[in-house]
Amino acid sequence: MSDQASGEGIGQPVRRKEDFRFITGNGHYTDDISRPRQTWAYFLRSPHAHARIRAIDTAQAEQAPGVVAIFTGKHVAADKLGGLICGWTVSSKDGTPMKVGPHPILALDTVRYVGDHVAMVVAETLADARAASELIEVNYEPLPATVSLDTCQSGNAEQVHPEAPRNTCFEWELGNKPETEAAFAKAARIVKLDLKNNRLIPNAMEPRAALGEYDKGSGIYTLHTTSQNPHVARLVLSAFVGVAPEHKLRVIAPDVGGGFGSKIFIYAEETACVWAAAKVGRPIKWTSDRSEAFLSDAHGRDHLSHAELALDDNGKFLALRVKTIANLGAYLSTFSASVPTYLYGTLLSGQYDIPAIYVEVDGVYTHTAPVDAYRGAGRPEATYLVERMVETAARETGINPAEIRRRNYIRTFPHQTPVIMNYDAGDYEASLDAAMKAIDYAGFPARKSEAARRGKLRGIGMSSYIEACGLAPSAAVGSLGAGVGLWESAEVRVNPTGNVEVLTGSHSHGQGHETTFAQLVASRLGIPMEQVEIVHGDTDKVQFGMGTYGSRSGAVGMSAIVKALDKVETKAKKIAAHLMEAAVEDIVFENGTFTVQGTDKSLPWAQLALSAYTAHGFPSADIEPGLKEGAFYDPTNFTFPAGCHICEVEIDPDTGITRIEKFVAVDDFGTIVNPMIVEGQVHGGIAQGIGQALLEHGIYDAESGQLVTGSYMDYCMPRADDLPSFTLGFTKTVSPSNPLGMKGCGEAGAIASPPAIVNAITDALGIRDIEMPATPARVWSAIQAATPRAAAE
Repeated sequence: MSDQASGEGIGQPVRRKEDFRFITGNGHYTDDISRPRQTWAYFLRSPHAHARIRAIDTAQAEQAPGVVAIFTGKHVAADKLGGLICGWTVSSKDGTPMKVGPHPILALDTVRYVGDHVAMVVAETLADARAASELIEVNYEPLPATVSLDTCQSGNAEQVHPEAPRNTCFEWELGNKPETEAAFAKAARIVKLDLKNNRLIPNAMEPRAALGEYDKGSGIYTLHTTSQNPHVARLVLSAFVGVAPEHKLRVIAPDVGGGFGSKIFIYAEETACVWAAAKVGRPIKWTSDRSEAFLSDAHGRDHLSHAELALDDNGKFLALRVKTIANLGAYLSTFSASVPTYLYGTLLSGQYDIPAIYVEVDGVYTHTAPVDAYRGAGRPEATYLVERMVETAARETGINPAEIRRRNYIRTFPHQTPVIMNYDAGDYEASLDAAMKAIDYAGFPARKSEAARRGKLRGIGMSSYIEACGLAPSAAVGSLGAGVGLWESAEVRVNPTGNVEVLTGSHSHGQGHETTFAQLVASRLGIPMEQVEIVHGDTDKVQFGMGTYGSRSGAVGMSAIVKALDKVETKAKKIAAHLMEAAVEDIVFENGTFTVQGTDKSLPWAQLALSAYTAHGFPSADIEPGLKEGAFYDPTNFTFPAGCHICEVEIDPDTGITRIEKFVAVDDFGTIVNPMIVEGQVHGGIAQGIGQALLEHGIYDAESGQLVTGSYMDYCMPRADDLPSFTLGFTKTVSPSNPLGMKGCGEAGAIASPPAIVNAITDALGIRDIEMPATPARVWSAIQAATPRAAAE
């Protein structure tokens, strides 16, 4: 790869190409798109967490001004459309498959959470549709609701789906139970902790939206939607829901204003809009308002766990056993079964050499919004559990938190964990050392004493995290129940003038792909970034792709581009050899120029590109005209970003207000293409982690099943003054699992920060645990409950 003289190559902090159009209001989002004769959709949603639908009377609503049509579950059933699916299959420990309740597009006879879709009103304007929805009369028979994870599996709990007795979708296990029990039997010390991972409600800047169209002449359906993986959306809508054959369905995801996992899934609204467009013969547009988003976007996290860690006399970890109840909500969302199982249980070894691990996970239904992947997806839950256990073990043994981690770090790679994953490369102690130096860990006792003189409590906590990224490989995830392979595709098109179009199956929703991918191509071809255009998000342009989630766009998406570039270079060298009358093996390509080794013969990139299309005198058997190549890339392993985050807090004992005084993150992301973009990703992830640790909590009323935190008045998002200035650092071990040595950076901040913050708070208060979010009220109550000695310390 060439070093760009202009400073645009790999490793350079190039400003994002896409930002100009975003900050000048020229982005192209789904809600920006309008069509001739467009109508608007509004969804009537259930006010009950659980109720039987006795009847739906739409007669009066159908006569309301502007109404074009009204659809209910009976219309969907009459067209024989399938329901929404879960694309990942999990089996229980007895070998039986998970118990899946139906997930209808529009409720047919029962609603199962507040916000469930009851009817769809299509009208000339959104105001007309909303007004007409108020005239629909639904005869509900309210039923008891099951909300609490503590009681949902009890014999007298109300059933969400009759197909799933005790509201249990699966009882999954991973690891070796006999070995784990044997290790516990010989342990010198057993550390136990009950942990909750609080429910989070995604709040991307752009709410979900959809615009469905149908062309009667061609029979083609087109769906514009806020999706992180438009190809998978098309596959599900065609193969499983049955909206249209795949070649008659085009899905376009234009600019997307944030996803964080919540826009991976196939939802009822977009499905209904594209299906109903053919019924009314006009385009149908829907844009969620924020109240709808709180109710109906898939939520995240929501685990209840009991964990036990066995140690020997020297503080070495012998075994870990975990029992987790994971909330799946009322229906299985697209990837929900994988999150608390194969994206959680497989990371419970953390960075540590734990000889034996056994984990049980019960996936349960409740009368709440579906729960699925949210930034990190299973990895934050695993890291939180492991790092809270390690911190607790340090305190109970009297071993310094840094030292107990050092004693147990994995040091030899590759390393096979007891829970499937094979870690390929890492240097965990390097990240720990760098983080401790950056935060001045040795100087903390003096800062704690100074804070005490001011009447404040000060604490410090760390988190050594690891995650599995680059989701992948297809054979591995297929064996674990994934319904699709997780390869990626790319096509590199060189135009006659030498500029380049790159079609990628990845999708950008804020990560800066248009810049990062262009940097890769410009660095490889020795051309300015302005000559590179990145194309994504349209199933009619890109052959097929698996989208963006799990920090896979670099390790998998860019690796596909590298493979396509390899093919382009191979063909270009053949053309250069022909033009310069040389042997192919004598052609050298560097800094955008082809030269014949040992001579002064050369050919610039632009001239080569034009020659590829003029094709004068090509030997037809060896070289075809044109310069366009595609590739699919299926990685050999996951990638394993890792690092150490350390948080220092100061607490006012009179108010319980926690202030983050210092936050240091040192991460190993392998090869970094654009450090400025990576730093932005880490900043954003930490901000979300701070939100979970201190502020955010999705709460349902235990009796009625109503969402109590249904707006920004009740659901507290972090603001600028809640966040400190972050100190970032990087260590580097190269991943051997992809040609660029990349690992992924998009989720690290959200994974590592919550346990570091809670470890710091519990250190300051001298207590074993505090539930997230550690709000001022909870912190103040913990201070009041603590002993005078612990509170003073």
